Amino acid sequence: MQDYIGKTAQFAKTIAESDIYNFAGITGDMNPVHINEEYAKTTKFGGRIAHGMLTASFICTVLGMYLPGVGTIHVRQELDFLRPVYIGDTVTVRLEVVALIENKPFLKIRSQVFNQRNELVVDGYSIVKPPKTI
Repeated sequence: MQDYIGKTAQFAKTIAESDIYNFAGITGDMNPVHINEEYAKTTKFGGRIAHGMLTASFICTVLGMYLPGVGTIHVRQELDFLRPVYIGDTVTVRLEVVALIENKPFLKIRSQVFNQRNELVVDGYSIVKPPKTI
C-alpha cells in the first residue's frame, strides 16, 4: 500500500440546473436556496446555489473510478464547505493520498474541490479501503 502515497487524481464537472433538480429529487432536499430563484435572490448568495453534498459527491467519483479506483470502499469523510457553487460553475475535485492508516488497510486522502477561479469550495479528508485490500 505504500505505493499509493503521493498519488493524485482529479475530475471536473460543470454544474447544470438539471444536476440540482435531479439531486433535489433523489435526496428530497428541496431547500429553496437550491430550487427557487426568487427566494435565492433574497439570500446572501444572490441566486440559486448547488447543494453542498452534490458538490462533495464528486469526491466519490474520483475515489471509485480513479484513485484508488474501482472497488474502493469509502469509510469516512470530513468536509468543510467554504464557498457556494452556482449553476454554471465548473468544479474540479483534486485528491492526493497523504497517509496510510496504522494497523488497518486504509488510506487517508486529501479531498479538495475548486471552482473555475481556482477557489477552494470544499476541503476535507477521505478515509478509504483501496481495492487491492478487499
